[in-house]
Amino acid sequence: MIGRITQLFPAWAVLFAVLAYISPNLFVGLKAQIVPLLTCIMLAMGISLSPKDFINVAQHKKAVGIGVILQFLIMPVTALLISFLLGFSTELTVGMVLVGSVAGGTSSNVMAFLAKGNVALSISMTAISTLLGVIVTPVLVELLLGQTVDVPVSAMLISLVKIVLLPVSIGLVINTFAHKAVDKIHSLLPLISMVAIVLIIAIVVALNANNLSQIGPVVALAVILHNGIGLTAGYYSCRLLGFEESTCRTIAFEVGLQNSGLATALAMKFFSPASAIAGTLFSVWHNISGSLLAGYWASKQNKHNKVSPAC
Repeated sequence: MIGRITQLFPAWAVLFAVLAYISPNLFVGLKAQIVPLLTCIMLAMGISLSPKDFINVAQHKKAVGIGVILQFLIMPVTALLISFLLGFSTELTVGMVLVGSVAGGTSSNVMAFLAKGNVALSISMTAISTLLGVIVTPVLVELLLGQTVDVPVSAMLISLVKIVLLPVSIGLVINTFAHKAVDKIHSLLPLISMVAIVLIIAIVVALNANNLSQIGPVVALAVILHNGIGLTAGYYSCRLLGFEESTCRTIAFEVGLQNSGLATALAMKFFSPASAIAGTLFSVWHNISGSLLAGYWASKQNKHNKVSPAC
């Protein structure tokens, strides 16, 4: 039952976004809850991790290294270029660059599983990029936007330690020392994360309800391009480097699917509600595009397995 509910994440996100747009007063008062909601997501992520996920990094160090480099190179630079080409304001550009500069999203793990990718590699990459992002994200934003807008690097770093590093670390410790208890609630973790993300989306939509009709469509176009370029570049870069198919699919998701909830929270905390629009739309779209691509790759793999002779 819980699995069916979480599989409908894009539908729930769209439903609550529409509700927030029609009746913003229902969610505007929850603005202060964005950071606590994101902290809950990071805690749930930490609880789903175990020490072996970091040990797997050593077994796939080349793939992890390439994937992390591609993610923190392709996504922020592409975000800035798209913003420039579409003539975005400073606020919207900040939002796009934030989406491009954060770590990979946990949805990439699900997509890797559905696409017959390397799930262990996906989880390891998400864990590593999340920890690295605590330092890399504010540095990238400063590097790309420091000449245009005042970027509070130190404050962002401290905030990321509180929002990301501490909850993930606490969750990891809980899972390590109370694994049996965690097993009992493990199926609830995706639901908790989904509810938190949906609420964050609704809050940001409500705060931007007045101007969303004017800037929403063009930001949606930017988000679709950004996500598509990330998925495509991640996949074909790995093909060119000679990685096997399952690894190419996995890294494609790690590069193209971002922790947009974190980007949204950072935009709201340090910049403006308008800067959070890109992260909000990305949260919805990358789950739709990821699901479609995962379904395509899975069906392609199934056809290949039927054609290939049994060993």
